[in-house]
Amino acid sequence: MKNVSEELRDSTAAGARPVGAPSTAGQQGERDTRARVARLVLEHGPITASALGERMGLTPAAIRRHLDALLADGMIEIRRARPQTRRGRGRPAKWFAITDAGRDAFVHAYDDLATSALRFLAETAGEQAVARFARRQIADLERRYHPVVQAAPPHQRVRRLAEALSGDGYAAAAGKAPQPGGGEQLCQHHCPVAHVAAEFPQLCEAETEAFSRLLGTTVQRLATIAHGDGICTTHVSARSLCESDRDAADTATEESGRTSL
Repeated sequence: MKNVSEELRDSTAAGARPVGAPSTAGQQGERDTRARVARLVLEHGPITASALGERMGLTPAAIRRHLDALLADGMIEIRRARPQTRRGRGRPAKWFAITDAGRDAFVHAYDDLATSALRFLAETAGEQAVARFARRQIADLERRYHPVVQAAPPHQRVRRLAEALSGDGYAAAAGKAPQPGGGEQLCQHHCPVAHVAAEFPQLCEAETEAFSRLLGTTVQRLATIAHGDGICTTHVSARSLCESDRDAADTATEESGRTSL
């Protein structure tokens, strides 16, 4: 019998919905559903059991059964309730998040080969060669996303970028930034190259630069899966703030020029 980790790997190999040669329809259905629960936790976690049940159309008892199995196998973990969501009475809601082991179950092939190749490149041609390679790799993604993002109104571009990233398996979402000063936040719940990027941050840096060009504004990477964070989080500055900063800089330059005359 397959363990939960093997079920998740089957799900990744087969796409959004795992398929295979079932021994019985019932057993395969249980495996398929459990893998889908794990994928939802990966993509939308931390998330509550009730939210998962609503998304999948499962009863509370059924969703608890799958969550208990994933917890027992170390694929997910319970996080403390978010302060703003605590209820006035009763126990606080439990939030479920993917663990490192659960994330590893969705690994993409050739991580070891890619890491070895980049090590060789760094040793023989230097760190700058790795940076050039990273920018070249991200250039294809940028070319594909550019028309999609640019076709959207400015206030929808972060969301369109998140949708494009999700189509490539990054499980991304966009929302308002909690930081003072406004802006938006782009969250990626999955990183196909996290294991490689842990050793070669040039991959994350190239991606961040591409986001800035695509969105036409300043962005700042706040957290990355590669460095042990649960989500890759990027703060996207409000375009109006960036335009004000540029106008102020231009004005200061003009005044400086007049003073020198």
